[in-house]
Amino acid sequence: MRTTVTLDDDIATAVTELRRERGLGVSAAINQLARKGLTVKPPARAFRQRTARLALKVDVTNVAEALESLDGPASS
Repeated sequence: MRTTVTLDDDIATAVTELRRERGLGVSAAINQLARKGLTVKPPARAFRQRTARLALKVDVTNVAEALESLDGPASS
């Protein structure tokens, strides 16, 4: 398939270097670089904990009292 493409300077440099190193033609060098790019997996997205304001104010200086106010009285 014939297609005309415009390469950025850094890509053209990579093609030229690959051609020189391996004695390839332009098409072969571009194909190798494209195949290599297809095998690279994108980095995993970083985990981000989402939070939400609940408008619930609990005084936790007394844990037992805080639990009772949230869960109800403790059953024995």
